[in-house]
Amino acid sequence: MSKMNDMAMTIKELRNAATAINDVANWLTQQFSSDDKHQNRDIAAKQEKKTKSTLTLEEVRAVLADKSRAGHTVEIRELLKKYDASKLSLVDPIHYEALLREAEVL
Repeated sequence: MSKMNDMAMTIKELRNAATAINDVANWLTQQFSSDDKHQNRDIAAKQEKKTKSTLTLEEVRAVLADKSRAGHTVEIRELLKKYDASKLSLVDPIHYEALLREAEVL
């Protein structure tokens, strides 16, 4: 009987160990899943911020007006022509950032 009792205790200990290992595995999964979710949220927030930070016509106009007042009117007209526009309002908004980058070097 004592061997059967020992066997039962060993099985019980193994089951307790398996439960403990399973609990730790679940906890680790939860911790790493939370980190992934936080990282995904951070990435999404950065992308949203970048999307929201797209330039407006007024912002571009203000920068180009400053450059024009500084004596770069001819260069600005050339930049607009490069984007197939005779005036700023005809420039496609997707080109605003590139247009400003080029204007900054004037």
